[in-house]
Amino acid sequence: AKPETLASVQKIIATQLSIDQSSVTPTDLGADSCFDSSPKVEVMMQLEENFKISLGEEGTEKIVTVQDAADLIEDVIAK
Repeated sequence: AKPETLASVQKIIATQLSIDQSSVTPTDLGADSCFDSSPKVEVMMQLEENFKISLGEEGTEKIVTVQDAADLIEDVIAK
């Protein structure tokens, strides 16, 4: 994913989780990120709204890391 896409994803996640953006790294996963916790739905909705896309349920299930989210967003935009 492009650096600006990754930065946008990191900012959205940080805002949704009320944490510092610098603490959201591309390799965050599991309990360290929103993708393995209850805020996932809210984060996904915010990502879709921000990028004006639909990630779909099957797409969001593949997201494990912050980088995965940025890559998926770019894939969806490219289609």
